Amino acid sequence: MYIESTLMPDTKKDIINRLRKDILLWEGFKPPQAGNAGAFGLGPVEAAFPNGVFPTGTIHEMVCPTLEQAAATGGFMAGLLASLMQQGGACLWIGLSRKLFPPSLMAFGVEPDRMIFVDLQREKDVLWAMEEALKCEGLAAVIAELREISFAQSRRLQLAVENSRVTGFLLRNDPRKVGTTTCVARWQITPLPSEPEGDLPGVGFPRWQVELLKVRNGNPGSWKLEWTDGRFVAIEEKIDVNELQERKAG
Repeated sequence: MYIESTLMPDTKKDIINRLRKDILLWEGFKPPQAGNAGAFGLGPVEAAFPNGVFPTGTIHEMVCPTLEQAAATGGFMAGLLASLMQQGGACLWIGLSRKLFPPSLMAFGVEPDRMIFVDLQREKDVLWAMEEALKCEGLAAVIAELREISFAQSRRLQLAVENSRVTGFLLRNDPRKVGTTTCVARWQITPLPSEPEGDLPGVGFPRWQVELLKVRNGNPGSWKLEWTDGRFVAIEEKIDVNELQERKAG
């Protein structure tokens, strides 16, 4: 009896730790591979997720209250798709009124001919098409533009990806309210003014204020990112050393 009593606490602790790891895996939080931390390319944002790994094979909710934010979110998601589509597969983009210019995706390393656009007339058809598409293992990602979604509807989408491991994005254009869903993360992307490189005229690289409003088992936060040289870069990382010294002196 004494031996059993001394082993039980460790046994229970091991069981709980194993269950926690299994739950994170089921929810799309894969453990990082050796030497592969931060491989998705989101820079400091990835540290907000459990194990420091961007969750794939689950649903992300992108909240876009304004047209400007919807446009910025489209660019930000294109950067995410560049990583998701590296291993092959196409992306399905479902919506009611497509405003995306496909050739612009090439600026983010996404080949337009690997994007399939589905234009529908009713939101309930968008939800149905997304649920069916998420069951197709050959797809790299599925994006759906809609305004509203209930908890039950989001649950159906989550159940669909648990078998296929396809990553889904809900682009919530002009939502009347943002309620509770089963989505693993809720994002809000706001455009920021770009800065020309050096003395070169014209427009600089795309910049965003990236807000992770909610993340399951993670740490919400806000970051300023820029897309440059085919990857996301924290704007603070681009500040010149002399500028940092001037800030401290000021």
